[in-house]
Formats: sequence, structure tokens, C-alpha cells
Amino acid sequence: MPTPNRDAEHLAKLRDYYADARRIPSQQRIAELIGFSKAAARKLLERLETQGFLDRTPDDDAWVPAKRFFERALADASVPAGMPLLANDVSGEPFFVDEYLIRAPSRTALIPIRGESMVDAGINDGDIAVVDRGVAAKAGDFVVAIVDNEFTLKELARENGKFVLRPHNKAFPVIRPRGTLEIYGVMIGLVRRYAAAEAPARRAGSARR
Repeated sequence: MPTPNRDAEHLAKLRDYYADARRIPSQQRIAELIGFSKAAARKLLERLETQGFLDRTPDDDAWVPAKRFFERALADASVPAGMPLLANDVSGEPFFVDEYLIRAPSRTALIPIRGESMVDAGINDGDIAVVDRGVAAKAGDFVVAIVDNEFTLKELARENGKFVLRPHNKAFPVIRPRGTLEIYGVMIGLVRRYAAAEAPARRAGSARR
């Protein structure tokens, strides 16, 4: 009886390892992690290369992730937000989170959010805003603007013919710039992590809300 192909299981272990170490382990380390010989580890890496999950570096001294390494399975059916749905754990089409959120990498920034001024719009402290610097901002957009040398995320709105920055929390005032209002970019997506994890370090580029 032929040995079942467990490459998907082994690939999952490599992805977990990469998420923690940010590198593909050596053949010896793969053999230790998965529990087979170094030669078998080499064959596994070659199969994954053929399938588009791994590549060799230009100097051929290490393995690196290829595009498919970062693909995720998109379920065939959506999940209703009301009554729970019983379904088999099935995979759908390959899905790339980066491609879904980012259409123009050269003009896109990921900005950590801090503060509570946009909570009524579902934007919370600790979220990460996906901001496109090449999109023309219009009233109604959520924008990252520079006011008094600080970044802030608010809804761009018009008031008496002038642009203002409107919070989505009644505890915060509308920002009415006295000088020039500089728009850094338009928020086109939002990243949130629900699982318990260490909070990301605050950085100077964080957008206050």
C-alpha cells in the first residue's frame, strides 16, 4: 500500500515555523521537526519548490518562501452572523490576504491605530489601518491626516464649505483645521487580531484617533 502524501501537513509546520522565526529551517532542522531523514527533507523541499511554495535564493544557499507559501484557503461558503452553521472543514480557492488588501504596494502604508475616537465606526485601539496614499480623498472617506504635526484618523467631512475631520465618538470634538489640512492617505482596509497576543509596540507613526 503506497504511503499517503503528507506534504500539506508538512507545509503547515513550515508555515508555523516561518511565522515564528521568519525563515525556512535548514534540511537538518526540518528532519528534526517532522521526524524523517535529511534526504527526505531535501525531497520535501524540492516537491514544495515544484508546487510553487518555495524558491532557492539567487546564490542557491538557502530556501525562501515563494508566492504560494502565503496563500490561505478561502471557504466556499460565507459564515452567517446569526444562527450557527454546521459544515465540513473544506477549503475553497487560494486566497492572498496581501493581494486582497493592497492593490498598490508602493503607495500603501500600514499604520497602527491608538485611541478611542473612532470606536463608533468599528475602528478600535490596536487595529492597523491600511492606507492608500494615491487615492483622492473625498467627503465621507476615513483618512489619515496630518494636523499640528501629528497623524490622526478621522472621517473627512464638509462644514460650511470647508473640510473638517469628524470623529466617531461623541466624547471627541470635530477637528477644524485653522491652516492647511494635509491628507496623508485614505483608509482602504482594516486589520484586527482578536486572539490574545502581546500588544504591538507603539511607534511614532501611529495614527491617533
